Amino acid sequence: MNITMIGTGYVGLVTGTCFAEFGHFVTCVDTNTEKIAALQKGVIPIYEPGLDVLVQKNTTEGRLQFTNDMAQAVPEAEAVFIAVGTPSSRRGDGYADLSYIFAAAREIAGHLRGYTVVIDKSTVPVGTARQVDRIIREVNPQADFDVASNPEFLREGAAINDFMRPDRVVIGVASTKAEQVLREIYNPLYLRDTPIVSTTIETAELTKYAANAFLAVKISFINEIACVCESVNANVIDLAKAIGMDGRIGSKFLHPGPGYGGSCFPKDTLALMRIVQEHGENVRVVEAAVEVNAAQKARMVKKIREMLGGSETGKTIAVLGLTFKPETDDMRDAPSATILPALMEKGARIRAHDPKGMHEAREYLPKGIEYTENAYQAAEGADCLVLMTEWNQYRALDLEQLKQKLNDPVFIDLRNVYDPETMRAAGFRYTGVGRK
Repeated sequence: MNITMIGTGYVGLVTGTCFAEFGHFVTCVDTNTEKIAALQKGVIPIYEPGLDVLVQKNTTEGRLQFTNDMAQAVPEAEAVFIAVGTPSSRRGDGYADLSYIFAAAREIAGHLRGYTVVIDKSTVPVGTARQVDRIIREVNPQADFDVASNPEFLREGAAINDFMRPDRVVIGVASTKAEQVLREIYNPLYLRDTPIVSTTIETAELTKYAANAFLAVKISFINEIACVCESVNANVIDLAKAIGMDGRIGSKFLHPGPGYGGSCFPKDTLALMRIVQEHGENVRVVEAAVEVNAAQKARMVKKIREMLGGSETGKTIAVLGLTFKPETDDMRDAPSATILPALMEKGARIRAHDPKGMHEAREYLPKGIEYTENAYQAAEGADCLVLMTEWNQYRALDLEQLKQKLNDPVFIDLRNVYDPETMRAAGFRYTGVGRK
């Protein structure tokens, strides 16, 4: 099948490449000429394990191509996916900015030839697909098309596996014809018995927000319980393991830390709250999760300050990990982007390392941070070390070498990677999250 993917950001590039791996012929379109030129040369603008290999393979085999020309990509397509950004509005009110979606719809409309399914792949508020439908009909009244919703559920760092072996595929359609096209696109997953949930457009649009909000609630819940554990001398790791064994709860997303971040949870929880408010309803549990997440980052600042003797002024802090999670270079709403500026405002000096995120970090973090080539260089002469992101290469650090590098052997483990007793036996003053 001929597929056009509008947008070569995280979702568009991963989805388009994986569709090509299925055997479809995919053309990825983007208005950014520099990005397209780089992709045509095999340069990948994001870090996602395995993506570079798949892009090279499918471009070489002729199933994947990149262009800035919508007129080249849309007319021959049987399905056009819109995978452009939907960031929070610049007004700061939490609403999703749909200007890129609507601009794409207008441009697509003028190039439609024959029956085409236009599919919202981006995370969008309820009612967006209907607006896309309206725009296309206004621009091109003769167009033969349907609009559908097909939300993505890709985890950064594991996106290819998530796409190839999904828990489910959700398609929101208003016609049998559109459903048939989408089922044909995802037919390669049939052999893996992947459930396809076919529902209304509005239900599909809301599903992504509901899923992300639920996971955000789980994270905020365990972070609050971690605070309780510290107060009553309990161990949140054991507690999370015990409750996670309950099939009704599950063990995933019960890992305490400095709070959630990334491109989805912060943006989508706020957008869901605005959607609900517009309809005169409320989601108090989601509102609470957002408040808890902000408070958790403030708690981490306090934890670091206390381990430094009550003040970070004039102290050098070594930070390992800057991205919001391992196996990505994404710095959007990363906890480090809140925690580190707060420490720097009070006079702390930051020396940091991240395996993949330091280039992006320079765009998101204040100037004045010293970026190092490895963890031990970051620790040189520092008054404490903060493990912010649990990259694999930080899980088996040479503790003796680390202790020798540090000015003071203070280890603040915001991801609970290390065992407290082991760290204390190695001569560190250690603290984690949710463990007294």
